[in-house]
Amino acid sequence: MRNLHVQGSPIVLPNAWDAASARAVEAAGFPAVATGSAAVAAVLGYGDGHEAPADEMFAAVARITRVVGVPVTADIERGYGLAPAELVGRLLETGAVGCNLEDSDPATGAMIDPSEQADFLAAVRAAARDAGGDLVINARVDVFLQGEGPAEDLLAEAADRGRRYREAGADCVYPILASDPKVIGALVREIGPVNVLFRPGVPSIAELAALGVARISFGAGLHQAAQELTGRMLDAVARGDSPFAAPGA
Repeated sequence: MRNLHVQGSPIVLPNAWDAASARAVEAAGFPAVATGSAAVAAVLGYGDGHEAPADEMFAAVARITRVVGVPVTADIERGYGLAPAELVGRLLETGAVGCNLEDSDPATGAMIDPSEQADFLAAVRAAARDAGGDLVINARVDVFLQGEGPAEDLLAEAADRGRRYREAGADCVYPILASDPKVIGALVREIGPVNVLFRPGVPSIAELAALGVARISFGAGLHQAAQELTGRMLDAVARGDSPFAAPGA
């Protein structure tokens, strides 16, 4: 999994939300599967942000690893309040080889002190080493999601957090919602391996590769699109129409 993170030739991860979608990702030829916490939680009947019980989230990841033959990396939010050793143990039991860990409080949205988060990431890295697991850590930086202030200050804080997290043992840094190519390029130069969330308004995959990005993910985007399509089909059925597009339409 770690070797798939190449700056300039990024791993592309259309996030899955259950076993069926994970199988589809693998069948489409992608070399790994990533889960998205918001989409997984929605499938389980919960909102994002630690609403879903940890047991259910880990069970969902285990169902995915069971049906695919490619590496799986799991979005485990802020870690569900588990101590690093327990968190790593639970994660490795699912069969996952990587994880996302974010640096804002899921209850309040407040940013976690960067030193505290770096210590947490270092403890997760140490726990993985002690457990004999080669865990790929994708450290999410929520400055562009939760932070306030001038754009240049947000960039500086994101870069500082990213450097700290890399020093603590993170393999890749995920400044979620970073979308401006100049900002992304600056973060790549300052941090190294960077994950960009692909969404409307973000540079193309080819452009992100040219900026030196190492990882591109889709968050809940594909799940949301699938839900919207389902909604349109249901509306058609409710009108008495066919939910299926006419051939060639």
